[in-house]
Amino acid sequence: MESLGAFLKNRRDRITPADVGLRTYGTSRRVLGLRREELAQLAGVSAGYYTRLEQGQADTASTQVLDALAHALRLDQVESAHLHNLARQPALPGLTEPPAEHLHPRVLALLSSLTDATPAIALGRRGDVLAWNRAGHALFAEHLDFDAPDNPTRRPSVPRMFFLDPLTRDLHHNWPELARIHVAYLRLTAGRHPSDARLAALIGELTMRSDDFATLWATGDVSDCTTGTMDLRHPTIGALSVDYQVWLQPDSPDHRLELYTPNDEGSADALRLLSHQLAPTTSRRTDSR
Repeated sequence: MESLGAFLKNRRDRITPADVGLRTYGTSRRVLGLRREELAQLAGVSAGYYTRLEQGQADTASTQVLDALAHALRLDQVESAHLHNLARQPALPGLTEPPAEHLHPRVLALLSSLTDATPAIALGRRGDVLAWNRAGHALFAEHLDFDAPDNPTRRPSVPRMFFLDPLTRDLHHNWPELARIHVAYLRLTAGRHPSDARLAALIGELTMRSDDFATLWATGDVSDCTTGTMDLRHPTIGALSVDYQVWLQPDSPDHRLELYTPNDEGSADALRLLSHQLAPTTSRRTDSR
């Protein structure tokens, strides 16, 4: 996954002396970013201690030291949280097989209450689709079995779809932007759950099978994913733009309910067309009860 030292070095390499007001007096430098000694000085710790910390040879850093490093490295709130998550990890965290994920009944009830005019998808810790309504399925994965999320062994994986499924890539007109967000959020998740064997396997698989994923993972970017825009080229209803917003679940904080709303009247018309196409299927299902 990722170590505290690797993250510190990645961020240290991004900060130049000029960024933080350090003078180099024209001397040649072998590194583009800050030296370890310079970062230690900015954070108010000894160079020896910082070196041991970056090399994984020091005990867990205190909250005060981590906050000082975050400030010196100009980390934002999410990056700072990731730094603290990494610092809490054991030196050699063992991987364990996590239990299958199940949605809280309240989330299922909310998902069922949404009409087909509002696409929605419930996602698990690793981006597995735990459930979706008809509109969510038709908008993003109509080429997959609607009932696939019901079986934990064959649930669609959004990260795998994004990087390994050509149809999903073609669907998203702003794929490069969304792919970067997916990878940065996956890194944040990995910091929160360093012992998740399935998450480690997912990251390893995508790194091996997707050059795009490997390149984005190597940047070390980390961010949360709560709102954004998807520009879609849907094979049935054409081009549309939707905003997504994530609703976190207090009873199961690793689960996320994503709702999608149109950005303009043309996109609203496209979603109404999608809902209209789903109506006969919905009616048959209702009549069969």
